Amino acid sequence: MSEPNLLLQRARERLPSPTAPGEPASRQDLADLVNAWMLHHKKQTGSWTANYVGKLERGIVRWPNAAYREALRSVCGVDEDKDLGLARPQRRKQAVTVADVDRKQFIRTAMGAAASASLSGLAMPGQTISPPAVVKPSDVTELRTIAHTFTTWDHTYGGCLVREAVNGQLRFAVGLLKQSRCPAKLHDALYSAVGWLAHAAAFMAFDAYAHDDARQMFALALTCAEEAQDWHLRAKVLSSMARQAIWVGDADDGLTLVEFALVRSDRLTAGERAMLRSAQARAFAKLGRVAETWQAVQEADKEFNRIHPGEEKPWMRYYDAAQHQGDTGHAVFDLAIADRSVSKVIDGKVISEAVNAQYVAEASARLSGAVAGHTAAYVRSRAISGIKLASLTMAAGEVEEAAAIGTRALTDAGTVRSRRAQDDMRELSRFAHPHERQHPVAVLRHRIREAVQV
Repeated sequence: MSEPNLLLQRARERLPSPTAPGEPASRQDLADLVNAWMLHHKKQTGSWTANYVGKLERGIVRWPNAAYREALRSVCGVDEDKDLGLARPQRRKQAVTVADVDRKQFIRTAMGAAASASLSGLAMPGQTISPPAVVKPSDVTELRTIAHTFTTWDHTYGGCLVREAVNGQLRFAVGLLKQSRCPAKLHDALYSAVGWLAHAAAFMAFDAYAHDDARQMFALALTCAEEAQDWHLRAKVLSSMARQAIWVGDADDGLTLVEFALVRSDRLTAGERAMLRSAQARAFAKLGRVAETWQAVQEADKEFNRIHPGEEKPWMRYYDAAQHQGDTGHAVFDLAIADRSVSKVIDGKVISEAVNAQYVAEASARLSGAVAGHTAAYVRSRAISGIKLASLTMAAGEVEEAAAIGTRALTDAGTVRSRRAQDDMRELSRFAHPHERQHPVAVLRHRIREAVQV
């Protein structure tokens, strides 16, 4: 009997599940992660299944091919195959028989032209999957599951990793809208499901700085929400569009999008109104409108305290206390660092110019709450809030504490692929520059340089 591979099983159980927050990764989760890695890094469609991972853990299979071993090492965060219990089987020398030659010749003949094709060519099938003739309830359910899975992966691993996979799913979903006959009773549900998937794809594109792709997909998501008359999805899409606009420097447009989303706010849930008020606060802060920023933060707090989780839609489950603290903390951060030139050197001494102690304390408390509250399923958010907190602490002159906070945040950031997180790291490096002669700061800036290069 084969000896179980306990090292691989334990490595899998150390991974957080992308589909069940708080749970260890299942065999299917590990298979999906490996397949996603193969698609992103090798441009190959992965073929692992839960059954295959089970064979690996039972010791039936001990030596996948080199590309899959590399994927498995990367996903599990180890350096060598032996750390996952993988070992090359001992080969027994034997003579090549006529039967072997005949068998190989038969395979080459049966495969025809495919036998000479490259691996990348074999991995890209030319026959596309056609949408079904009629949409069924199961199709809608599958779309919702796919949208939830990709949204979860985005929170955990960042938007750069599986964009090609979600884009392929989105093309198929649009095919359902254009080519399949949809019964009237499924019309709204189908458009909402496609809209949610389009939003997931758009936010991944935004996180990867593919901004034109993001705008196009957000437009698709908003069109689907309007077609389905889904006010909740509409609010979510407009909120994300506003966040993108604010991020790229168009806070005025972001504010307009938020206010558009707040039309008929009585139709929205408390969580959705809190999310929108937080985005509104971030726009006001970027525009330097201090009083309106504070008012929006207070309104967001009031709405958050009215949340009943059972009333919220699936795409709003991420908006917990940690997310709320982080979003509002980002707004107050901009008030605390209003002049964007936080320190200078006078007579050889670093003089802090962080504007207002009240703003610094408020932003620090909110960002600290976000870092403490985010679970492993939301590691990107934890990393981004941690980097902002480190920047704020550095600006306030607490250099050693800032370096310690930044180091922890960089560890989180190292597990995700996010251009937004990389830009925040660069900002932290600029805040740390006046203190670079201090050893912890020098080490921190070196780690940032390595991280952004990767």
